[in-house]
Parts: sequence; structure tokens; C-alpha cells
Amino acid sequence: MWRALVFLALLAVAAYGAVWIADHPGTVTVVWNGYEIGTSLAIALTGVLVAAIILGLIWAIVTGVIGLPASISRSTRERRRNKGLASLSRGMIAVGSGDPLAARRHAGDAERLLGSQPLTLLLKAQAAQISGDRDAAEQAFKRMADDPETRVLGLRGLFVEARRREDEGAARAYAAEAARLAPSVTWANEAVLEAQCADGEWSAATETVERRAALGLMDKHAARRQRAVLLTAAAQRHEAGEPETATEQALKAVKLAPDLVPAAVIAGRLLARRNDLRKAAKIIEAAWKATPHPELGKVYLNLRTGDSARDRLARAETLAKLSSWDPESRLVIAQAASESKDFARAREVLAPLVDDRPTSRVCRMMARIEAAEHGADSGRSREWLARAARAPRDPAWVADGVVSERWAPVSPVTGRLDAFVWKTPPEILAGPEDDDAPVPASPEPTAPAAIPASSGPAPITTDSPAPSTPGFLQTGAGTPSAPPSPAPVNAPAGSPAATQTTAADRARRIA
Repeated sequence: MWRALVFLALLAVAAYGAVWIADHPGTVTVVWNGYEIGTSLAIALTGVLVAAIILGLIWAIVTGVIGLPASISRSTRERRRNKGLASLSRGMIAVGSGDPLAARRHAGDAERLLGSQPLTLLLKAQAAQISGDRDAAEQAFKRMADDPETRVLGLRGLFVEARRREDEGAARAYAAEAARLAPSVTWANEAVLEAQCADGEWSAATETVERRAALGLMDKHAARRQRAVLLTAAAQRHEAGEPETATEQALKAVKLAPDLVPAAVIAGRLLARRNDLRKAAKIIEAAWKATPHPELGKVYLNLRTGDSARDRLARAETLAKLSSWDPESRLVIAQAASESKDFARAREVLAPLVDDRPTSRVCRMMARIEAAEHGADSGRSREWLARAARAPRDPAWVADGVVSERWAPVSPVTGRLDAFVWKTPPEILAGPEDDDAPVPASPEPTAPAAIPASSGPAPITTDSPAPSTPGFLQTGAGTPSAPPSPAPVNAPAGSPAATQTTAADRARRIA
């Protein structure tokens, strides 16, 4: 609309000028080289206009002829660029759809038409990756790493390739360099943190977590939790040789995450050694309210050395009130009552658990009660031990398909920090619910083997892949190992369940 208005305005001005010239006639005289030419003003203006148009056409033709080679070259480059961008787009689509042949063809066309640009190198590397050509992919990423604009992206690709060929040292070096060049890159920070945790460098890992939190790469709650886990890991290391340092680290961890069970256990144990019973009890009680755990109960009952069995039983009753009679508190009370020879109280407190499909620990506790009252060879004790082998599993530390009796700061499979969670492992093979069902005559693979003190976490199932390099890099599937004994994963050392041999032996004893 504005263009139409401007055109009408110019047309009006031209008409007005023509009318003005017609109303004011005049003569234009040109004298040149002895000649005198006279004409009217209107004809002179028309001649000037025609001459300007002719000169403009001549100038356009001359400049067009002179600039023709450059125009042709520019047009050719534009066509090549458009073809290259089209090949680049088709190559990205081929990579996304998993077509290695098309991806490599389009990558070659894009590199030929566009040259070694960042996107063409990336497409070439990805096409080589989905084709299985690791050498070509690594070469492309190295070329990207040599370019300052794509250095971090190239390091990312080299890091991935190093992990695929299980070169842990190279992967760590690439991640550290990327974190130095771009501190806000998430993958590099996570890789550096995994490497530090795998090496047990808890102080350096804590600094990495604090830097990530300062850069806004993680929320404050997650940062506090990870710092608490790292401080707990450091306290575990220093507990035996440097108790003062371990106490300081454990207290910091408890302050950051009061519900972190391992931190509360270490802090309570060390404070009890320093005879700071009030503070130790407060820490244990706070953690117990969030997560009732056997280790918390054990530390709480043994805070004061020399307490009688009745004193420990009273303390166990306190834990039960704090957790609203959680099943774990009933087991703690039963243990204390059995030690104080109050077998009626032990059976009474375990009655709700016995009536509702008792777990392996409940069955073993009942076996200990029967053995303490009637002797280890009593029929009821053996019967409860037999039921323990077929009972549902108890809560344990679980991380990435691995069940462990002991907590660890990182996953033994992926190296992920704070991966272990206290929960009931999945029941791969559930035992029969009928209490009167006959005991099978062959060993049952209902539970993995008991974990020795130095064996570390064990998989949920005996045929699960076990990485040979836990932590920063996963080397792949391992070979399953035969279980040393059919006791449950969470059977404590020295318990009656841990000393059983096979289900067939138990059946013969009962018979």
C-alpha cells in the first residue's frame, strides 16, 4: 500500500512539473565549437532524460560484461553450497535413521562440496561411528579437536571412542581437557567426577561437585547430597587410622544429609567412642526416623559399653516408638529381648511379621530365639532355618542391579555417585508361600551366595554381567561365578543361616 502511495505522489509531482513548464515556456540555447543550438525548455529536458537513460544502459552493459566471470563464479559457489547443505541435511537424516551407506555417501558429498567445516566433520564422524569404522571416526574427531571452534566437540567424540575401546587413561585425559577449556560442559564434569570417585580422590571429587553447583550445573539439594556422600566415603577411609578426621568428616556429612544412613552410623560410632552419647543418640534417632536400618539399630543399642541386656531392650523400645513400629524396629527389639532371655517378648514383637509372610531375617531371628531357648539342635530352630532359605528377601543396598551388604559411595557397575539405595531386591524366584510345603531335595537358586567380607557387592542374579573395571569405565559383561554357599545375600556373618550347606542337607536333618 505504501508503495502505491509513493508512486502516486511521484506521479503527481511529475504532472505538476510538466504543467508548470507548459505554463512557463522558455528557450534553451547551447553554443559549442561555433555552433549555436536553440530549442524549447520541454524538448531540452526530454533530451537530457533520454540521454541519461541511454548512458545508464551503456554503463550497465559494460559493467555486466566486466563482472561476468565473477558472477558466474559466485553462482557456481552458491549452487555448490546449496548442494552441500542438502547433502549435509540428508546425511544427518540418514545418521538418525541408522542408514550407514547413505550417511557415508552424503558425508562424502558434503565434505567435497563444503570442505572441512565443523558440521561436515561431525557428519563424517557420525557416519563412521554407525558404520563401525572407529579409526575413521577418531580421525574426524581429532581434526575437530585441532580446530579452536570445535575443540570441545572433538574432545567429546574422542572421549566416547576411548571409552568404547576401554582406554580409561585416554578417556580421562580428554574429559579433563574439555573441563578445563569449557568448565560448564556437563559431560566433562561428570566424567571427571567419576574418575575421581573411582580413584578414591574424595577431596578432589568434593571440589568438583562444589564447582558444578557454583556453575549452576546441578541444584543445591543434589549438590549437598553428593557432598555428604563424598564426606562419608572419606570418613570410612579415615575411621580406623584417623578417628578425629573421620569424626569431623562424618559430622559434616550428617549436617548436609541427616538421612544418610552410613554417615549417621559412622558419626554415632565415633562419637560413642568419645563418650559423647547424647550427640550420638540424637544423630542416630534422626536418621532412624527417615530410614530404619539394622546398622543404626546396632550402633544405637551399643552406644554405652557395659549396658545390660535390659538397658539395650529399653533403648530398642525407644527406636520402635520413633519409627511407629517399623518392621526393622521389631527385629531390633526381638534381638535385644532374646539377649535378655525374654523369649516371650521376642516372639510377641515378631508375631505380626511372622503372620505376614516372614522374610529371611525374620525366620533367622525366630531360629535364633528357638536355639537360645531350646538348643541349637531343636526341631523348631531347624524348621525356621529351612524356611529362611525359601523366604522373601530382606532390604539391602541395591545399585544398578547389584545387591550388597555394605554401602558404597559409587556404583560398582557404572561408577555413578550415590547410586546405592536401601530397598528390597526384586525376587527373581519367589519361594512357596505355604509353610507346610515340603522342602525340595535339590538346591534352590532362590538367593545368591553370601558375600564374604572382602568380596564387595554381588549381583542380584548369579548370571548377571559383572564389570571387571568398576567405576569410571565399564569393560562389559563378565563371567558368572559359582556361589560359595546358598545363604541369603543379607545373612550376617556367623548367623545360623550363613552356616547352612544346601536345601537337601536341611531336608535330611529335618527328616
